[in-house]
Amino acid sequence: MFKKILIANRGEIACRVIETATRLGVRTVAVYSEADRNARHVEMADEAVLIGAAEVGESYLKADVILEAAKQTGAEAIHPGYGFLSENADFADKCEKAGIVFIGPPASAIRAMGLKDAAKALMTKAGVPVVPGYHGESQDADLLAREAERIGYPVLIKAVAGGGGKGMRSVMTAADFPAALLSAQREGQSAFGDGRVLIEKYLTKPRHIEIQVFADSHGNAVHLFERDCSLQRRHQKVIEEAPAPDMPETMRAAMGAAAVAAAKAIGYVGAGTIEFIADVSNGLKEDAFYFMEMNTRLQVEHPVTEMITGQDLVEWQLRVASGEALPRRQEELAINGHAFEVRLYAEDPANDFLPATGPLLRLRAPRAGASVRIDTGVRQGDSVTPYYDPMIAKLIVHGETREAALQTLSRALDDYQVAGVATNLGFLRQIARHPAFAAKDLDTGFIERFRADLVPASPLPTDEELALATLYLLLDRQRVTALRSAAANDRYSPWNDLTAWRPNDTGHDDFRFEIGGENVTVVARYTRAGIQIDLPGGSRLAEGNWTPDGGIAARLDGHVLSGAVVRQGVKMVVMTSGRQVEIVEHVADFNALSSEGGSGVITSPMPGKLIQLFVKAGEEVAVGDPLVVIEAMKMEHTLTAFRDGVIEDVFFEVGDQVDEGAVLVRLADEETS
Repeated sequence: MFKKILIANRGEIACRVIETATRLGVRTVAVYSEADRNARHVEMADEAVLIGAAEVGESYLKADVILEAAKQTGAEAIHPGYGFLSENADFADKCEKAGIVFIGPPASAIRAMGLKDAAKALMTKAGVPVVPGYHGESQDADLLAREAERIGYPVLIKAVAGGGGKGMRSVMTAADFPAALLSAQREGQSAFGDGRVLIEKYLTKPRHIEIQVFADSHGNAVHLFERDCSLQRRHQKVIEEAPAPDMPETMRAAMGAAAVAAAKAIGYVGAGTIEFIADVSNGLKEDAFYFMEMNTRLQVEHPVTEMITGQDLVEWQLRVASGEALPRRQEELAINGHAFEVRLYAEDPANDFLPATGPLLRLRAPRAGASVRIDTGVRQGDSVTPYYDPMIAKLIVHGETREAALQTLSRALDDYQVAGVATNLGFLRQIARHPAFAAKDLDTGFIERFRADLVPASPLPTDEELALATLYLLLDRQRVTALRSAAANDRYSPWNDLTAWRPNDTGHDDFRFEIGGENVTVVARYTRAGIQIDLPGGSRLAEGNWTPDGGIAARLDGHVLSGAVVRQGVKMVVMTSGRQVEIVEHVADFNALSSEGGSGVITSPMPGKLIQLFVKAGEEVAVGDPLVVIEAMKMEHTLTAFRDGVIEDVFFEVGDQVDEGAVLVRLADEETS
């Protein structure tokens, strides 16, 4: 076993590797960018080395700098995690030349599977079924269009070097093909430095099922069963589970054998995942699954496999990379129970899942244990920046049955509290509670099919949540009063008191909120019996205290209620079990505030780079016309005209970096256009 390794990654996967290495007595070296100086993985490692600026191209993708850090610290091996350099064959070669072990497959295996077209040809030769499509070398647009016609619409355009949904476009008709092709090529070039694409038949009711494989340098290879990753949006996984629901044993055996054959065909060593697409038009069958691609690294969703097998896959990686044989033979591996993993992201489901940035003002995870696991790279007080993937945490749960695991998942999601940045927490809760999910009605179109259920309108606060907001304001006032008194020359002066004491009247405070577009006044009256809060549904006798973790423990007419409130300017986020609502304090003329330029402006919904501009000043546009394309976190987002009009101004050029809320284009006033 190694004595010291370097982790060439960040975030939750770096923390995950450090945890196993520490348990095995292996010392760890973290690398970090300027943006990650105070990151959790830096704190956890035995040593840490600064490798560059915040941008990934100036830090986590700097292979030579990372190798130098390994040499300087005496690391014997480098664990690449996933993403970044994990599937970079040149980096694996450089590690070998430097005498440092790359904890991953040989560079030859990475290259064999790195290009989707070549990989499919190799799999066909190995007898692994592949989706019908075009995997040729020619990238002539006319030829590609003809191939799409031959395959038959709908088709899927995929970047040959792609992954994570980047450079991928589904096309329903021939008329849509040219624009989709250009977009996929551009995104593939931006994300992977390779704009080439392949075309495949698009299955209308597919399930995404992948097999975890492992091989060692002694010729042994096994599979650790399957994961169902069908719940996706924009071809990116949202929820994974293992084993796959309703998977027949015959199909499990067939897919496992195909996956092991694929690994052996390329001389694989280490952890890998063979991704298959299954046509479930007639249910899961052993003759209706097709090879999609191989991920030559550890997957984000590997914890669900660990939960059902009891194996530590990072430990397996370290042992295999150090020359040991696989820890288990195929007959020694078995499935125990069921597991789910959900990815908690800083993103806004109500705004088409656009990435969000900002501080994690409150971050409270459910209690971890045998059936609940949290993998995270952030803590309360950290910020989600625009430089990296906006994942906050992975929540993994286990149960004896799928139903038991789903119940545990729902409860754990209810116990999560996140405020300060928009997240998909409510969206995940809706999936966990959805009857179709419970009924195993799964395919890759699930989220779009039930989107109205999964992303409902923002809920209005209940009386209990309004009471918590009011108690928060009162408790915060008491805190400020105590601080003022402690700092004053006369600690007992009544002028230090910010409460509603009155010499000739019953003390009371009026709190005004905006709820559903209407102003609501909540009155807190100070009576002999305690604080009486007048709410829209009636008066409640209330008391509240801070909890040790900054939450609020309250009693309303004797009923115990707990939650937390986070304040951001005039907005308060109230969190209770399973719910999170926003309440806005009313301020004078608040509704009259508007951004410069009025309703004729198109603003950037996130920080990013302007990569395409469709219009210029003086041009006429119709509602729905594309105006600009913003790239954020290697994903493209097209902004369109919300009404007919004439372009008055364009404020940025292609290549410019823009901030969230930046005015990109202005339409002339409707009267003058």
